Order: sequence, then C-alpha cells, then structure tokens
Amino acid sequence: MIANIAALAVKPGSMGRPLPGIEAGIVERQADGTVREITEPGVPGDLAFRPGWPSMMRGYLHEEARYKKAFADGWYISGDLAQKDSDGCFWFLGRADDMIKSSGHLIGPFEVESALMEHPSVAEVGVIGLPDDVAGEVVMAFVALKPGNEESEALRKDLQGHARKRLGPAVAPRQIAFRKNLPKTRSGKIMRRLLKARELGLEVGDISTLESDERR
Repeated sequence: MIANIAALAVKPGSMGRPLPGIEAGIVERQADGTVREITEPGVPGDLAFRPGWPSMMRGYLHEEARYKKAFADGWYISGDLAQKDSDGCFWFLGRADDMIKSSGHLIGPFEVESALMEHPSVAEVGVIGLPDDVAGEVVMAFVALKPGNEESEALRKDLQGHARKRLGPAVAPRQIAFRKNLPKTRSGKIMRRLLKARELGLEVGDISTLESDERR
C-alpha cells in the first residue's frame, strides 16, 4: 500500500509513498462520526485509505460489524497512527490501540523500541504502557539481550540513559524488565497485549497465533 521504491529518494525510517492506484491520507475522526483529512505536514492522525484498492479485503472473518466500523466518510481507517511530511512521505507512529498516554505525551511503542534496539546489547524489545495514578500511564520496556550479555542493574541504567538521550526523559521507559524470550506470533511479531496482560495479571485472551513454545 505504501512503500519506498527505487525511482524515488528514500528517507531512512519513512514508510515511503502510496503505490500507484492507492490513495492514502492522514485523518481524524470527529465527535459526530465524520472524518477530517489532516493536510498539515507533521501532524499525527489515523492512517486511512480510499476504498477500492487492488486486492482489497471483503471483510474480517466472523466480525462483520468490526469491518463496517472501519469505514467512515469514504475512508478505510487502518488502525495505524502515522504522519505525512511536506514531501508526501508517510511515517509510522504505532497502532492506535497501542499508543501510550503519559503526562500529556502521546507515545508510540515503536519509537521507544527502535531507540532501545540501537543499543549493542539488545536483541528484542517490547514496550507497553502501565497505569499510573499521576502520569496516567508510564512506559515499560521488556528487553531480551543478545548472547554474551548478562542482565544487571548497571545495564538497566545504561539502557535507560541511552533511551533518554535518544528520546528525552518524558518518552524514555521508566521501567525496564529483562526477559529471555518475548512472546511472538508465528510470523515473528511481538505481542504487546500479551506482555501487558501478564504484567497486570489480566486474561491473556486468544493466543492461537502465538508460537508454540510461548504457549507452554
């Protein structure tokens, strides 16, 4: 739907531009159910597409109401948050239901994970928001280390310092927990909702897509 192609200059970190035949935009749902397209560059919003693209899906299996709810005012609302720059490049911010609201900041887990992944000791990262009476939510990171690295308080502080330099103290994780393995789907995607459910002692829900080792 959106990609970097060889014919155009690539901006590192950008999703790129819509492919031919695809109309994409950044939109905002209004209180009355209508949708406003955000045309100002650099303003976050919902990543949306005009229906009718090639290979468009016909529904969500056994979830017709959810499928219909995703369409509004001639747009399909993807559930991803993104922003578009002045050159028409799209930048991914995170899933709308994964976003963390902390002390007035809207934080995408993806940006925190990307910053921590730059540390030479880190193999995998999963980031969630935990409830907090003062901030609303605080950022917590689960980190799996590369072979040859041992978890320690010194390494935890080093990771927090690295994140603060890259992201600032308001966005960097307040808590870091080390894990040998992070729960992933069979396709390799880290399941943030499962990390959060386990941390808060909640029902984990459907884990049929989870790797078999993690289910055990």
